[in-house]
Amino acid sequence: MGSFYSKLPSSKFPSFKFACPSCFLCCTVSEGDGGESHPGEVSSKNVHHVTSMQIWETMLAQASTDGKIVVANFVASWSLPCKEIMPSYCHLADTYSSSLLFLTVDADQLAELSTSWSANATPTFYFLKEGNQVEKLVGADKVELKKKTAFAADLVTKSRK
Repeated sequence: MGSFYSKLPSSKFPSFKFACPSCFLCCTVSEGDGGESHPGEVSSKNVHHVTSMQIWETMLAQASTDGKIVVANFVASWSLPCKEIMPSYCHLADTYSSSLLFLTVDADQLAELSTSWSANATPTFYFLKEGNQVEKLVGADKVELKKKTAFAADLVTKSRK
């Protein structure tokens, strides 16, 4: 991990926050990732970086148990659109964390998972309820992401009544 990273325990999920020397922002990366790479400038404790199939499955199961919809953002560390939309994604995660679970998946690191979801472009956002797709957005359209996220949060609110 090296001396450039400072490790702070996270509260709910098996992840840690690292202060990244390459972007000087915080990234939430899962334990064992080592903080060596990340999907961009993630600056929200409510965005969780998926680094393995086991973590993916655990997060989906946790969301189902909690009655939340998953917003899975398939990204690439080299993609400028992914980096540009990340602050908006983090803001949405902070706004809707009570009803939605926000994930990032590095499409290059977890190529098999990306292929299984047909995430052929980055960013691609999937909205999943109990593991099933309810909505999808391809591209870094901030306005459309905000609309689809609000719609998903509304679905959760209605299902809890």
